[in-house]
Amino acid sequence: MRRLLAAALAALALVAGCSTSKDAVAQGDTFQFVAPNGQTKLTYDPPSSRQPVGDVSGPSLADAGKTVGLGDYAGKVVVLNVWGSWCGPCREEIPGLELIAQQAGPRGVAVLGIDVRDDRDQAQDLLRSTGATYASVFDYPGRSLAALGGVPRNVVPLTVVLDKQHRVAFVSLASITVGELLPLVQRLAAE
Repeated sequence: MRRLLAAALAALALVAGCSTSKDAVAQGDTFQFVAPNGQTKLTYDPPSSRQPVGDVSGPSLADAGKTVGLGDYAGKVVVLNVWGSWCGPCREEIPGLELIAQQAGPRGVAVLGIDVRDDRDQAQDLLRSTGATYASVFDYPGRSLAALGGVPRNVVPLTVVLDKQHRVAFVSLASITVGELLPLVQRLAAE
């Protein structure tokens, strides 16, 4: 019995040691989200430590019948922003995301929204009223988020910044400002 208990404790210590790794993406060759120590903003550097995400795509919010996704932004830094018209902080982020799209767009940066758990008409009205021109996936059930490797689907707003190879460079599980985002995307575009 003591040997069995000792073996179980050794296995538990080994598993616990693996789960507290500082490398939050060391899960094979695709991104797997981990938030060490409860962090809400995570940066993945150096670039060699970054892992790619799957194909984030779905029906376009603006153009019914069309699909929009990462494939439309090959070779560009992409700011993925998960939002809903019912989310107050999301509403506040939209003008800043539009500013990022306009200022950093010529440098190879794109913003792609992912509208979740929302009414299509209300979401479209919000984008029109804020003057947002960047594309958004209309994803009521949140299916496109599966490609983000375990990033919590119930966290809104959520921002994931991908480098030019569409590897995760940054994750924010909270609202983000232009002051935080613009220097990051400019640095990634220059890589």
